[in-house]
Amino acid sequence: MKKWGIALAMLFPVAAFAQLADSTVRLVHMQGACNFRDVGGYKTKDGKTVVWGKVYRSADVSKLTAQDLDTLQQRHIHTVYDFRGQKESAAAPDHLLPDTKYLLCPAGSDSLPTPAQMIAYLKNGGFLEKFYGDPTPFGARYKPLFQELLRLPANEAVMYHCTGGRDRTGMATALFLYALNVPEETIAADFTASNVYLEPMNKQMFKGMAQMAGIDESTARNAMALKPEHLQIMFAGIKKQYGSVENFFDKELGIGKAELKILRAKYLQ
Repeated sequence: MKKWGIALAMLFPVAAFAQLADSTVRLVHMQGACNFRDVGGYKTKDGKTVVWGKVYRSADVSKLTAQDLDTLQQRHIHTVYDFRGQKESAAAPDHLLPDTKYLLCPAGSDSLPTPAQMIAYLKNGGFLEKFYGDPTPFGARYKPLFQELLRLPANEAVMYHCTGGRDRTGMATALFLYALNVPEETIAADFTASNVYLEPMNKQMFKGMAQMAGIDESTARNAMALKPEHLQIMFAGIKKQYGSVENFFDKELGIGKAELKILRAKYLQ
């Protein structure tokens, strides 16, 4: 974990250590999944704390082992939201507990770029900036999760994921923590931590991308690494289209002032 902290600090020195300091309790070690994390423990602007053991984020969970399923049972994770596209999810179906409430929320994911398009994006740059800056699919993708958060029983937990557990999942986490009044720098630290938690997978991915695009690996890594600016672009896009993040919550997620109070009562202490 110390090595991971150093690696992330090299990319994002201000936010890195704050997020990784509690990795021993935040990171859920799974045999068949990576980047599986508890979203609890963060401090809000008014000194409250996001509760542990209620909301989890992850990468692909199609290869969970029997031991991993025991972990889901122990953590009361019987509700899962999947942000992948139709083909993406069909190619690697979630492996979950038999009684799991599962919902696929594919909005915006079936139009993700093909490998050939990704190569062009890598050469020309700006893919992640465009991806984060378009709020069009956010409402349909994330409303089911936020409505579930309102009604989640006190003795249950929820987990959401995509393939890498970084972009679509990172956006969901950023919106959730924003709703709870968590500071921007803390939200960014949780977001960019995926650069470290996914490093074993990223190393191979960036190498393959670089070879296909005919660019060096450092260029590919820089183009695809998560940065705090991506969240800034996301929130700026939301504000541009809806006037404010709060208007977006109300109009697209069904989270108005009353619902925000419910979320904060349920997920803060």
